[in-house]
Amino acid sequence: MNKAKRGDWVEIEQILLEANKRADNLPEETKKVPLIQWFKGYLLNDRAELNDEVEIETLIGRKVKGKLSEINPKHVHNFGESIKELMDVGIELRKEIEELN
Repeated sequence: MNKAKRGDWVEIEQILLEANKRADNLPEETKKVPLIQWFKGYLLNDRAELNDEVEIETLIGRKVKGKLSEINPKHVHNFGESIKELMDVGIELRKEIEELN
């Protein structure tokens, strides 16, 4: 879906700082990319396509302008990849606790 209409749930992005304006004390990988902020809300424009400049209203009533980055965005949560060493430590600790009892 590349087109949205007024009232659709969308996500926009704003560039807060271009890469060349980031602080010098940041790690190299961080300095190379702009600082971006994302907002989700209801589209206020009559129609829009991805990458159009649009205005939205957030759930708390805040109106924000930015580039349309996603239509009907999902809520995605991730705690990263499993760390085998931590998983092994958990198993080992449980065994040691059982031996103490």
